[in-house]
Amino acid sequence: MSVREEFDDWATSGRDRGMEERHWQTAKHALARIPVEPGDTVLDLGCGSGYAGRALRDTKGAGRIYGLDGSPEMAHNAASYTDDGQVSYVVGDFGSLPFAADTIDHVWSMEAFYYAADPHETLAEIARVLRPGGTFYCAVNYYEENVHSHQWQEKISIEMTRWDREQYRDAFRAAGLHVAEQDTIPDREITIPAETEFPTENWETREEMVERYREFGTLLTVGVAP
Repeated sequence: MSVREEFDDWATSGRDRGMEERHWQTAKHALARIPVEPGDTVLDLGCGSGYAGRALRDTKGAGRIYGLDGSPEMAHNAASYTDDGQVSYVVGDFGSLPFAADTIDHVWSMEAFYYAADPHETLAEIARVLRPGGTFYCAVNYYEENVHSHQWQEKISIEMTRWDREQYRDAFRAAGLHVAEQDTIPDREITIPAETEFPTENWETREEMVERYREFGTLLTVGVAP
């Protein structure tokens, strides 16, 4: 199954909204860090329901928001969730972004970058479209150090890229982006039951659940275009 087919299925079944709810608990902290100024142009790469771009319009006065997704149904749903004329959604390929060079101020991607068919090509495209000083905020829960995410590949037909922290930094630099920061954002909102309630349907021990959400959380890597 292709990326398009996989996520068309997710969108038609309403899972796009579920993705938004799960991601928001750490995404909101990463979005708050993006140095968006009023009027800036932002690309939401792998936008899903489009929640991130709309949040940047509401909280930071971003100018033009483009949400790009490989799934036509995802893009269609996202467009139906807003009537803001400054927000638009397009269907596109991560390896060939439909934007001219030096036209985007910030790129955001949450839980989508690892679906790129060629992540190095995607990074080169991001570096191409960013204006000098523009930023790429890349947030992922599926990464090497987060051992609790490794089983995700078994649940989806698309081949995903599982890099470790150093591989992310190296790939950003190879694409010509300076690595400004890299850290993990814990999910402090998900409820972790008392020790006496384990094992649960998904967790053998409380320690594993604490590690997954409070320690590993979301890996955020930030690149800056020279």
